[in-house]
Amino acid sequence: MPFPDPTVTDFPEAEQHASSGGLRRFVIERQTLHDRIVARIRDMIAQGEFEPGARIHEVRLGEMLEISRTPLREALKYLASEGLVELVPHRGAIVRKLTRKDVHDMLSVLAVLEPFAGQLACEKARDTQIGEVRAMHYRMVAHFERNERLQYFNANQDIHSYIVKLSDNQTLIATHRSLQSQLKRVRFMGSDNPAEWQEALAEHEAIIEHLCARRKSELSDILRRHIENSWDRFKSHV
Repeated sequence: MPFPDPTVTDFPEAEQHASSGGLRRFVIERQTLHDRIVARIRDMIAQGEFEPGARIHEVRLGEMLEISRTPLREALKYLASEGLVELVPHRGAIVRKLTRKDVHDMLSVLAVLEPFAGQLACEKARDTQIGEVRAMHYRMVAHFERNERLQYFNANQDIHSYIVKLSDNQTLIATHRSLQSQLKRVRFMGSDNPAEWQEALAEHEAIIEHLCARRKSELSDILRRHIENSWDRFKSHV
C-alpha cells in the first residue's frame, strides 16, 4: 500500500492568528513520510496483522508499503522507543507481547494522567481548541454510526491525545503518548462488543460535555471512570 502525498495530521487544529491587516492565517501541521509509516505500522499491529511475539519481516513490509528499508527501519526504531516493538539482535523487530500485569499497570497510570490533563485543559485551553475537540467527537460519532471500527478507534484515541495536548505539559504529553501507543492493539481488540462500544461512546459524550463547560472536577472523574471501565472491556483479550 503506497503512501499518498502529505496530508493533515490527526490533530487538524487550525490556530487562527490575527494579522495587522485583520486577516487570519491558519497554521496546519502536516505529516512527514516517517509519521505516516509509523501510523500505518501501528494500525497493522492493532488490527492483528502482526501478532504479539511475531517478527516483522522488513523486506516484505517494505514491498507492501512501497518504501525503502531506510525509512522503514527508522520507523521501527521509533516504535521500539515507544515500547510497541522490540529490536532483537539477529532477528530484527518483534512485536512486543504485553502481559495482563503490563496492561493493568499502564492503565493505572493513565487513570492518573488523563484526569490531571483534563483539569489542566479546562484551565488552559482556548475556546477554539475545545471547539476542535467537540468537532473531533462528532467525526468519531459518524464513524460509530457507519460501523467503521478502525476509523472510530483512531478518532477515539485522537480525542484522548488532544485533550492531553491541551494540558500544555510536555512531560505529561510524552508519557501519555508512549503508554497509548503500547496499549493500542489491546484496546482495539477489546472494542468489538457492540454493547460495550455503545457504553464507551456514552462516556465520551459526558467527557465532551464537561470539557466544553470547563467543569474540572466532573471531567476528571469521568476520564478516570472511562479508563477504569476500559479494563473491564478488554481484559479478556490480554
